[in-house]
Amino acid sequence: MVIFLSIFFILFGLISYYLFIRGWQGIAVLEIPAIKISYIVLFIIFSFSYVIVRFFGKILPTSVGDTLALIGGFWFAAMLYFILFAVFFDLLRFIGNTFSLFPPVLINHFAMVKLLSFLLAVVVTTSLLTYGYFNAMNPKITKLEININKQVDGMKQLHLVFASDIHLGHVIGRKSIEDIITKINSLNPDIVLFPGDVVDEELYPVVNKKLGDAFTKLNPRFGVYAVTGNHEYIGGVENAVEYLSQHGIIVLRDEVININDQFYIAGREDISINSFTSGKRKSLKELVNDVDKDLPVILMDHQPINLSEAVENEIDLQVSGHTHHGQMWPLNFITQKVFKLSWGYRQIENSHFYVSSGAGTWGPRVRVGNHPEIVSIILHFN
Repeated sequence: MVIFLSIFFILFGLISYYLFIRGWQGIAVLEIPAIKISYIVLFIIFSFSYVIVRFFGKILPTSVGDTLALIGGFWFAAMLYFILFAVFFDLLRFIGNTFSLFPPVLINHFAMVKLLSFLLAVVVTTSLLTYGYFNAMNPKITKLEININKQVDGMKQLHLVFASDIHLGHVIGRKSIEDIITKINSLNPDIVLFPGDVVDEELYPVVNKKLGDAFTKLNPRFGVYAVTGNHEYIGGVENAVEYLSQHGIIVLRDEVININDQFYIAGREDISINSFTSGKRKSLKELVNDVDKDLPVILMDHQPINLSEAVENEIDLQVSGHTHHGQMWPLNFITQKVFKLSWGYRQIENSHFYVSSGAGTWGPRVRVGNHPEIVSIILHFN
């Protein structure tokens, strides 16, 4: 973990410095000291906000930590698009110089061209972040109906609702979680699932703001279940699990529960257990070894990394999250390469899968190119 954080902050510092220099080159033509001083001050505030809350958040008032985390998150998003602009302008300049494509007017006023390019990058990035913020604030409800070729005594269908990757903490606060819970309750589900990353790393802002109270408003007839995600492990899994359990959520940690002899809910430990502890999670075969496969089996596994394993073990439905579908375009192209299913529904043989883009956000409170969602699935039994 120390090595990861060291590498992360070294890269973060280098990229921030690079962007500072490129921005400074953009405003160099301006002879107004107040603008250059404002640029320096704003850059320091944006680039150091996340660092401050990461290392000193516990001793800061919660409201201050929330504000710094929000600003720092916006800077992460801005960095992505500023880098894309910088690469685009560098490529454009390289092609133009190589093939002598630029007219003399541009060459003779290159300082002004750099200023206009800087302003264009700022305006477009600000517009994207503004759109992405309001998009991230409004989870949509995705509805799906699936036929399971199994008979269940006394039950023709099961309505489950799940919300992955809420990331409760500094950025995702009371208004957001209450909105998510209200939308879940409006669907009147039989069972509610939270497939990991319910909390975002550190637990203290969740406790200080009493965000867990919102979960007590859920009352589906078959209960509320969750599994661990990588962020529960990053922030301290035992404390996170205890907190969720205290607020009415049954956290399944490599466990299977038989519900009324009608169906099973299975929950896997997140694979992060292998990295953050000396323990190992069970194989899926070991986990469901004693399950009666004549009954429907619903699996929660936070990271959708090996879908074939679920197929081999006759899982009827697996729900996952983790990918956020990249959260911000064009990162979705990366998640689509890494994961067989980055977002949405797929059937593989007799197993059904849904990977959610998540109900919340990690880092930036920004979503571009996808939307946050709460997933409503009606399972029909033959």
